Amino acid sequence: LDHEPHDYTIHPENIPLDVVYEDDDVLVINKPAGMVVHPGHGNYEHTLLNALAYYFQGKLDINNPNIGLVHRIDKDTSGLLLIAKTPEAKTDLGMQFFEHTTRRTYNALVWGTFTEDSGTVEGALARDNRDRTIYRIWDLAENPNAKEAITHWRVLERYPYVTLVECRLETGRTHQIRVHMTSINHPLLGDEVYGPKNCPYNLQGQVLHAKTLGFIHPTTKEYMEFEAPTPEYFTKLLQKFELLPQHS
Repeated sequence: LDHEPHDYTIHPENIPLDVVYEDDDVLVINKPAGMVVHPGHGNYEHTLLNALAYYFQGKLDINNPNIGLVHRIDKDTSGLLLIAKTPEAKTDLGMQFFEHTTRRTYNALVWGTFTEDSGTVEGALARDNRDRTIYRIWDLAENPNAKEAITHWRVLERYPYVTLVECRLETGRTHQIRVHMTSINHPLLGDEVYGPKNCPYNLQGQVLHAKTLGFIHPTTKEYMEFEAPTPEYFTKLLQKFELLPQHS
């Protein structure tokens, strides 16, 4: 069967954006969980980029590859995203992400209890050979294309059955926190790809929030840091666990 080639032009859609900060060079937004960032297979509309196309109408062309998203977060992850409004800003910020000089922390709710209060997971990541939609940790001798990935975690709060952790990314690879936390037997709640298939809390994906974003401003060269409040669904979930009886 012949399929019509898909039109990859990003069309404006009037979707509200939660703008945290904006100037002539950068835009920082707080993305809700459930919103796809970038159009792709099966999701050509209602994405963050469609919302940005509408937001920038008459000012910037989001179809121009020299501006726009500097990094991405998964559809079901909420929190901070950085958008470059000029080619110079995109180059400068892209370099900061490449050199791992940005500060990014995430709050995650994971299964199980920790004996330690903090730790680091190191494991190079690449796509799985059998299922190209998922990532796994590789030995570099086995797969030299795997990319180094480092996640620092610390316990914020212990609840019955689950733990609230902060994950600080030294590198920012696709699915990094999800794969790394699973590798130490603490998969994220709601993550049906890397964790248990049946989560009892009726979640729409992993409980992960991109809370802090810090970077050097591309023009002023001053360090800027932003924080996104924990979303309501995440807070309500924590309240449920607070009410559960503690293990004796």
